Amino acid sequence: MEWKLKKFDDLTSDELYGILKLRSEVFVVEQDCVYQDLDDKDQLSYHLFLENDGETVAVSRFIPENVSYEEMSIGRVVVKENFRGQGLSKIMMKKAIDFIVDDLGKSEIRLSGQAYLVDFYENLGFKKVSDVYMEDNIEHFEFLYCDGE
Repeated sequence: MEWKLKKFDDLTSDELYGILKLRSEVFVVEQDCVYQDLDDKDQLSYHLFLENDGETVAVSRFIPENVSYEEMSIGRVVVKENFRGQGLSKIMMKKAIDFIVDDLGKSEIRLSGQAYLVDFYENLGFKKVSDVYMEDNIEHFEFLYCDGE
């Protein structure tokens, strides 16, 4: 398995297809949630993804400041169903945080996470900073990561 981190313009067409296919497979089909995944933010983002024998099995994106939030944000975090339970989400999030803090020099990261994942995000150093809200008929919270806290 190989982790890759690329800006949108550096993705091959096959890599982009794999990213979008996995996001659609999980967010639209598996979660039975009709929503507009293609939101004009991918072109501005870094994409971290894991390939296994040519198949994309984990994905996330890092959106620059002042696009979704004032801070940089991490979103579209997803792992293919048959690859879950192996700690890939935690590895991917740690890689994301390290890249944003160490390589990009940013100290704060905000994200919108599903409510059932509160412990997951808090164990990574994020703090819940909102009341629960509905996004695409799923309960969410906003979380904030501050480097050094």
